[in-house]
Amino acid sequence: MFKSYLLMLSAALALGLPSGSSCAPSPKTPTLPQTGGATNLPAPPAGSKLLHIALGFGIQNYTCASVGATPTATGALAMLYDITDFYPGQSKKSLSQKDWDGLTSRALWTQNVPLNFNKSSAGRVDARYPGASQTNPFTKDAPLCLRGMRELPFLGHHLFTSAGVPNFILEGGKINMLAGKNAGVDAPTNADKGRDGTGAVAWLQLGAKDGSIGNAKLVYRVLTAGGNSHGCAKAAGQDSTSYTAQYWFYG
Repeated sequence: MFKSYLLMLSAALALGLPSGSSCAPSPKTPTLPQTGGATNLPAPPAGSKLLHIALGFGIQNYTCASVGATPTATGALAMLYDITDFYPGQSKKSLSQKDWDGLTSRALWTQNVPLNFNKSSAGRVDARYPGASQTNPFTKDAPLCLRGMRELPFLGHHLFTSAGVPNFILEGGKINMLAGKNAGVDAPTNADKGRDGTGAVAWLQLGAKDGSIGNAKLVYRVLTAGGNSHGCAKAAGQDSTSYTAQYWFYG
């Protein structure tokens, strides 16, 4: 009987028939999110390689020059966490599509902003919205823990240089990307307006500038939640709004 089984197995292999085992499906290729409307960011150039998908969690900063003025954006500060393996269809860590799409909101609404904030409210538009420490804004380089999920590994920091240039520092400095805005589109109308209800910041495509280190050439800010200014109706001064976003880095 054993000899007969071997003959049947050999015949099945020769004919390309299944022999009782199956191959694991290939991981799903991550696809850059779309707004769902008529306007989207330019696609990555052909041949681009996805390096990281990061969850950015921090604050967007603004200045109100006077009461009633239009807020002026003055940069952002955010911790970055690697969520590449959480993309649907990647690994055992992968989220469902619904949970993936809602990840930025989940972090924003369930966790404190992982920054060190000033205790003083001097010069603020509203004392309820303090700015981050100017000398030590970032908390400990540690994973982000969201209830019911595996830890999100720490990846790096997002900040603006003294010259007002967006800066992304990943992998302990192996990637130090100085970025400039290439394109921007409004966040979808159904985007999470944030804990303060101010609205979601725009989606962006940024390109690497001279002086960058590493192989990151493009970064996209998508699936934004919150981050727009509280406005200048009540006072002049500095303003900060909590936000989350996905950052897709391409080389």
